[in-house]
Amino acid sequence: MHLVKAAAFVIVLLAGTAAGCRAIAEPSASLVDFETPLSKPQPLQGYLRQPAGAGPSPAVVLLHSCNGNAQRLDERWGRRIAAWGYVTLTVDSFGPRGLKNTCSGGAPVDLALDAYRALGFLVQQRFVDPARVAVLGFSQGAWQALSSVERGILEQASPNKFRAAIAFYPHCLGFKGDMTVPTLVLIGELDDWTLATECRNMVDGRDDWGISRQKDRGVPIKLIVYPGAYHAFDAQGLATPMQLLGHHLEYNSSATDQSIGAVRDFLEATMTRSGPR
Repeated sequence: MHLVKAAAFVIVLLAGTAAGCRAIAEPSASLVDFETPLSKPQPLQGYLRQPAGAGPSPAVVLLHSCNGNAQRLDERWGRRIAAWGYVTLTVDSFGPRGLKNTCSGGAPVDLALDAYRALGFLVQQRFVDPARVAVLGFSQGAWQALSSVERGILEQASPNKFRAAIAFYPHCLGFKGDMTVPTLVLIGELDDWTLATECRNMVDGRDDWGISRQKDRGVPIKLIVYPGAYHAFDAQGLATPMQLLGHHLEYNSSATDQSIGAVRDFLEATMTRSGPR
């Protein structure tokens, strides 16, 4: 029973949390409904934040990890990014589907479409610049983010396109790395759940499954590997290391601070009106 409680506690923490929130007034969040998932009648929901000032503004779609808890992700990363001047929409992929977490498997196939469902909602809002929307995901959400911008059926089927993608500790195995937009991957060197080696292989156009791409294919991927950092390195509640499903989880303040700066710099570089598309 104690192990179950400990595991449940850690799962709550794995929502892409981060330290160092700035002491400034942030836009408040509102819960909004958007496109209905294929498997449930209840619409998808998300936490929407609008920055102060005149629009239309660039926007960021945030995708949670296998534990869900979109509200916690919004309160940490959504709040921060909105304070930088971006509209944010943190997607709740689990609540409308009646899911608690998918850390041990069982994620529905149509979950992969949620990023584009959120994008489709945002581009219809007058306060959003439809040409400047990025996708940002954590772990399972990071896999969704990469899937949304790699050249293939998912990306080609959508009439709307993302401007950039950011992936925190994604599973990189199986990706060719043939990205259609600028992409940033952030991962810990000691991550034993999603391996930095697999992300290096993806960036180089190879992986352990024999999938490869030509060197000149795709938009370059920026990979940042943080020495001494594990999975969920930005989860402040993991200051005391813990094990979950056989994997080491540990907060790393240095990696977190550096990742905040890296995300902000990347968004500023890719989301300007004259930036890369």
